[in-house]
Amino acid sequence: MTGRLAGLVFLLAVIVTGLIVVSVIDREPSEPRLDLSERSYASLEGWEDDDHSEALDAFRLSCERLLTLPDDRSLGGRGMAGTVADWRAACQAVEDVRADDRDAARAYFQTWFRPAAVSNQADDIGQFTGYFTPVLRGSLRHSEAYAVPIYPLPADYLKADLGDFRADLEGERIVGRIEDGRFAPAQTRAKIEAGALGDSTQPILWLADPIDAFFMHIQGSGRIRLEDGRVLHVGVEGTNGHTYVSIGRLMLARGLLEEGEVSAQSIQAWLRDNPDAAGPLMQENPRYVFFRILEAGPLGAQGVRLTPGRSLAVDPRWVGLGVPVWLDTTINAGGGRDRLRRLLVAQDTGGAITGVVRGDVYWGAGDDAGEVAGRMNLPGRYHVLLPRTLLQRRAQGESGGS
Repeated sequence: MTGRLAGLVFLLAVIVTGLIVVSVIDREPSEPRLDLSERSYASLEGWEDDDHSEALDAFRLSCERLLTLPDDRSLGGRGMAGTVADWRAACQAVEDVRADDRDAARAYFQTWFRPAAVSNQADDIGQFTGYFTPVLRGSLRHSEAYAVPIYPLPADYLKADLGDFRADLEGERIVGRIEDGRFAPAQTRAKIEAGALGDSTQPILWLADPIDAFFMHIQGSGRIRLEDGRVLHVGVEGTNGHTYVSIGRLMLARGLLEEGEVSAQSIQAWLRDNPDAAGPLMQENPRYVFFRILEAGPLGAQGVRLTPGRSLAVDPRWVGLGVPVWLDTTINAGGGRDRLRRLLVAQDTGGAITGVVRGDVYWGAGDDAGEVAGRMNLPGRYHVLLPRTLLQRRAQGESGGS
């Protein structure tokens, strides 16, 4: 206990003395800025064609979560989405909308919300990708066939939300551990795979393939088929706090893959064709994910069940969790490209999902979902749907804004 308290004291000292402030100041020249510009629904191309009842099903789950929170709780996004109080009336009204009524669902969103275009210092184009839940073979017992450990969050790890200390750091988090009575960075992927966790934690299960495990870390969830036929759902419990490094970008920079052919499928194929180089390359991504067993899944960062094709992972520094998002982007399909215009709900986050205009669409579980998700990596734009009263207050200058 003494070491843990010492670590917390050290962490607070770092914040108070300004070491973290220095890191923020150092990046100010390239600091992104979220801009919102209110629009009409008529300006959202494809709005009338979407099945809003599907989005409403996902939004109901977010509302169930929001209604359990105090009115003064921020939704995140550096104030862009207001507080729970701004959403309470709209969330209570969801109960009066039939679940399978497309027209009623569209009317609900148009009644309670107004769309606002999102841009980063006037640039409204960003990158949109996809993710899914892989279905993998695993075991509760270590063996020669199942030798890749899946760990829970170590007991000596600590996480600090810097927004609790300074409002302008909302969404910024650091992770560390107590080491020799001081607060230190958590171990990297390479060190963890070399056994650095020691006895601090024990695996919750074992997988057969290290490449499968690596990609489950990236996707953030998994369905594990055990030897006796049972299926376990696993989801993220935490990370080691290190910055995510895309090995796809490394492979592109080194000429291992050609421009335009980088996808989850091509990366996995290269790793399997080059087993000696696969391990060291994967370890160049220092971020490591820890999992827990779920009753059902997957769950997003908001703590609600993800809805295939309707849940979106965002950067919570800029977009509040629970916010409906009108997405306009493109997906690769059948050798060509299809326009994707639909209403989703921001319900998750991810280590690679950083930036004002950035999103990751959840496509579901299994190979078919993986095929769509793995080939989605194209530019697009989005609008957030915010409560009318919140936008009116922002327009009047009563809200701090972003």
